[in-house]
Amino acid sequence: MIRFTVFVTLLAFPGLALAQDTAGQHGGMRHVPGMSHEGHGMNADAFPAGLMEGGQSAFAAIQEIVAQLMADPTTDWSRVDIEALRQHLIDMDNVTLRARVRVGEIEGGARFEATSEDTAVTASIRAMVPAHAATMDGLEGWTMQAAEIPGGAALVVTGTDPERIRALGFIGMMTVGMHHQAHHLAVATGQNPHAH
Repeated sequence: MIRFTVFVTLLAFPGLALAQDTAGQHGGMRHVPGMSHEGHGMNADAFPAGLMEGGQSAFAAIQEIVAQLMADPTTDWSRVDIEALRQHLIDMDNVTLRARVRVGEIEGGARFEATSEDTAVTASIRAMVPAHAATMDGLEGWTMQAAEIPGGAALVVTGTDPERIRALGFIGMMTVGMHHQAHHLAVATGQNPHAH
């Protein structure tokens, strides 16, 4: 009786038998149309529409710059330096996730001291904070100044809206201004004014 039920089920749902067979041939992995059998890679023309995430944020940032450079027939490949972009993203990662930040309220704003005992993180702080202050000074009516301090750098931000400055905090201030995407392209094409 059980065999008869299975037989009827397979007759009614023939795709089930195919799916079972395919799963068995690929160690339990389902075959997706367009998938190559060589290393389980994807055919270039089979990229699923709507998928955007590169799997890791730094990788995705590099990927979007590489895609733009490859799509531009005027790209001067003699100037392209993707490794410089990778190093910049390491700096961003260090400053975002590994810097220790001390905040002090001052009249009209805040003083943020970003430091680390790790020399690589200190170098990242010193590469990013002064460059950001120089680029963003005057944005939103804020005055931004940076100075090197032991173990890192200080960022002083003042303006007519000290509560907003303090609420954004150090990393919020570092993200203000949609300049990073353009900066990434500049770094990757050898136009980095803040190279260190």
